[in-house]
Amino acid sequence: MEIIAACHVHSNWSYDGSWRLESLAAKFSRRGCRVLMMTEHDRGFSASRLDQYRDACARVSSDKFLVLPGIEYSDSTNRTHVLVWGNIPFLGENLQTSELLEAVRAANGVAVLAHPSRLDAWQLFEPRWGDVLLGIEAWNRKSDGWAPSRTAPALLNMTGAIPFAGMDFHTQRQSFPLTMALHIDTEVTEESVLQCLRSRQCSARAFGRPLTQDLFGRALPAVNLIERGRRAAASVLRQLRSSHAKSTPSKS
Repeated sequence: MEIIAACHVHSNWSYDGSWRLESLAAKFSRRGCRVLMMTEHDRGFSASRLDQYRDACARVSSDKFLVLPGIEYSDSTNRTHVLVWGNIPFLGENLQTSELLEAVRAANGVAVLAHPSRLDAWQLFEPRWGDVLLGIEAWNRKSDGWAPSRTAPALLNMTGAIPFAGMDFHTQRQSFPLTMALHIDTEVTEESVLQCLRSRQCSARAFGRPLTQDLFGRALPAVNLIERGRRAAASVLRQLRSSHAKSTPSKS
């Protein structure tokens, strides 16, 4: 059975998130998702807060919708980010990526490298990470925009990791038709989802279609053109807003 998951989502448990877990579950359930793969930032978390967060995810979950707790760990430079799921104690902030990945492997967790193009994180990639990483984000809506990552394909080819599609959802602006398809033939639980991931029975979707090299090849020129137009329009809009703010007299 194939079910659809929304991947790389932040709630107000993250320092920069605003949506409540209940609202996120309702939103993505309406969009046809069965699982919400959460990835709260490690900043401000602790062992006790992670326990509270896991309890909150369990309360929002039901027999029709699963909220999977997860953490997005970042290194001390805030360049390399790793999405982690599994029954793992809180590992701490500002961990060296190699140290983090070894801890995830020891705990039988799942790790995915997030947005390799952001701040040129791909330049820090170490080949040994590929032994632990299940996947690498081939398309991150927040960082890559309306076109997939230009740097992820080389890393995916080097490691054999699975392409992941993540929205990096913080606000409505990151709503985008990027999902993960999970193949689960048993009850949908945290453990069955984790086992599905560990066994690599998952695949990325963009606009409801498999995110394959073929799709990259045929669609990339068009979506890159659209993305360049979107970024140009956004830049003009920011300049107009800045000019308007400077020209508007302040109220004393």
